[in-house]
Amino acid sequence: MASGRRMSRQMEAMADSAAPAVAEPPPATKPRAPRARMMRQYDLVERVRSYNPDTDEDMLNRAYVYAMKAHGEQTRASGDPYFSHPLEVAAILTNLKLDDATIVAALLHDTIEDTEATRTEIDKLFGHEIGALVEGLTKLKRLELVSREAKQAENLRKLLLAIANDVRVLLIKLADRLHNMRTLDFVPPASRQRIAEETLDIYAPLAGRMGMQEMREELEDLSFRTLDPEAFAVVMQRLDALAERNRNLIGEIETQLSANLAKNGLTAEVTGRRKRPFSIWTKMERKSVGFEQLSDIYGFRVVLDDVPSCYRALGVVHTTWPMVPGRFKDYISTPKQNDYRSLHTTVIGPGQQRVELQFRTHDMNQIAEYGIAAHAFYKDGAGSPTELLNRESNAFAWLRHTIEMLSEAQNPEEFLEHTKLELFHDQVFCFTPKGKLIALPRAANVIDFAYAVHTDVGNSAVGCKINGKFAPLSSELQNGDEVEVLTSSVQSAPPAAWESLARTGKARAAIRRATRAAMRDQYAGLGRRIVERLFARAKIDYADDKLKGALPRLARASIEDVMASVGRGEMKASDVARAMYPDYKEERTARFGGKKPEKPGIKPTPEAGKVGPAVPIGGIHSGLPVKFAPNGGAVPGDRIVGIVSPGEGITIYPIHSPALKEFEEEPERWLDVKWDIDETTPQRFPARLFVQNVNEPGSLAQIASVIAEHDGNIDNINMSRRSPDFTELTIDLEVYDLKHLSAIIAQLRAKAVVAHVERVNG
Repeated sequence: MASGRRMSRQMEAMADSAAPAVAEPPPATKPRAPRARMMRQYDLVERVRSYNPDTDEDMLNRAYVYAMKAHGEQTRASGDPYFSHPLEVAAILTNLKLDDATIVAALLHDTIEDTEATRTEIDKLFGHEIGALVEGLTKLKRLELVSREAKQAENLRKLLLAIANDVRVLLIKLADRLHNMRTLDFVPPASRQRIAEETLDIYAPLAGRMGMQEMREELEDLSFRTLDPEAFAVVMQRLDALAERNRNLIGEIETQLSANLAKNGLTAEVTGRRKRPFSIWTKMERKSVGFEQLSDIYGFRVVLDDVPSCYRALGVVHTTWPMVPGRFKDYISTPKQNDYRSLHTTVIGPGQQRVELQFRTHDMNQIAEYGIAAHAFYKDGAGSPTELLNRESNAFAWLRHTIEMLSEAQNPEEFLEHTKLELFHDQVFCFTPKGKLIALPRAANVIDFAYAVHTDVGNSAVGCKINGKFAPLSSELQNGDEVEVLTSSVQSAPPAAWESLARTGKARAAIRRATRAAMRDQYAGLGRRIVERLFARAKIDYADDKLKGALPRLARASIEDVMASVGRGEMKASDVARAMYPDYKEERTARFGGKKPEKPGIKPTPEAGKVGPAVPIGGIHSGLPVKFAPNGGAVPGDRIVGIVSPGEGITIYPIHSPALKEFEEEPERWLDVKWDIDETTPQRFPARLFVQNVNEPGSLAQIASVIAEHDGNIDNINMSRRSPDFTELTIDLEVYDLKHLSAIIAQLRAKAVVAHVERVNG
């Protein structure tokens, strides 16, 4: 949720029809008085003893006293003693029935960060296991990073790596964040906004991904109340009004449902509740529906003894009340990635009120409420909690996989972006043609699916079939879709424009890696041509083995690094020659009468054989004209170079254009140029496509229609027939950028009349 979000029209309508909105914040947002009494040592020990009779009371008492003394007279923004915070965090974790080490680490979790305590001291007093937990919860200090987002990302990276080593770090962190959110009213407004945004973006989804549903919902509601108090107040007013109208509805449904199940020989625990405010708000926004159109404001959980009873109970309900079509989901046969299992259905119950019902066993209910914390932490021969969860929890396996993928991010901001993408908890389930289940976030497309199958499949994807029908790679997937990804051995790297189409962090990270690798290969190839031509003109021998011995003098780790540096203009070819032959002397020649051609967006380089850094320049006018390559042109998003022709100006080519081979003998004519586009005034640029289409009536009209529908402009079409069945088209068109061109190509490939389509660069 973005800060300062305005209410939508439907929420404004809700506000108009509801009771008058109060001018001041809702009562729940008012600061509460400082806590009158902190939990005492014996209170904490008794809470732990209630579920763990063998608790180490001495260690709990020592941790209580140590933390209280370490924090001393520190106070919180509320005025409470600071020690009340770690104590409440420990209390939250006792509700989850966690082990002694976790409770002790919760008491100590801020000592290294906020007091004079050290890791060495904690290891000595409480052992290495607890010291490692506390260290994992300690933020990085003295981060030399520019942005707040970068600092946030680095601290999150450290936390996730600690969680991968010991899952209890996550449980303590979530309890820590929950108590901070419960006392957020005392924090200054600016910090309050930032903390609530971070909670909604990262910690609430993380709790959901770990299956900790109750904690996720409370974190979401607390964040919602802070970020959009008006919307929160209106939703609460409508919920209260609905509760008043249906005062006895929940009890009535519980009674009827229990009686019907008992009559059919089923013993069940039936409990009803209303949906949470944030869940209601997000569903209204996502589906663009009003409050009265929601079908599951009331929900009922039916907890039974075993799985067969769940399906029998579902049958009883469907024969008692009408089912709402399209609202049945079976998460028992197909569990969510966070281990959640239940049967979901929506029926029209008493009073024509739509209600959602969930059927699950007692074990499923524990996992649905407490997630990974519901797994027994110690079993005979099970080993550590993390080892146990590695074997038994899909949610923890997902987290470890995600951390491995995120570690490949190139910078902190990229890491943070990927983390947020991977934390989406709303999912769709799709299948490969062989029946393998692929879980993806809501709104994911075929590109995401391809990379979820395998990175190589994503990189080489050229088309797809959804449920047996050809479709664009950008098609959004729905639950139950069978997706076949069509690949090509010719394509080893995806178009860079795919990054903006992908919805998952894995896909975006893979596309970025492939794009960087392709770009590096292009630079290295260009650099090698420049170096080899310089050596040929200077009549000196070049060999990779000789350059390898000169790498230390060039401060590069590999030959490819050297060539890429030359291609990017970071190093001159003459520097390579001097490193290999110390006696080499560079020959300089004057060109263009000593006048360097300049153009907005173009900067020529002064030395022969060097491709200078691309620096967009505005306000400089030159007599030299700039034009695009005659066969295929270039579009924004392409890596481009300029070729200088005396008396003709500068011609712009994509770096991968075969026509550039004609200029290999003249590296001094190569200029590194960069797009200098004003996004406020869109321009079209030339591109060329080669299309092989089925020779049937209307095929050309379909191709032209695709280009027109996607706002492409056709300049010219050449047609030739190579066989009775196929016609070859060369289409010159104008597009805005590489993303625009890639979208047109994808749509053409989806047409049944198109056998083959590719971009041409002359």
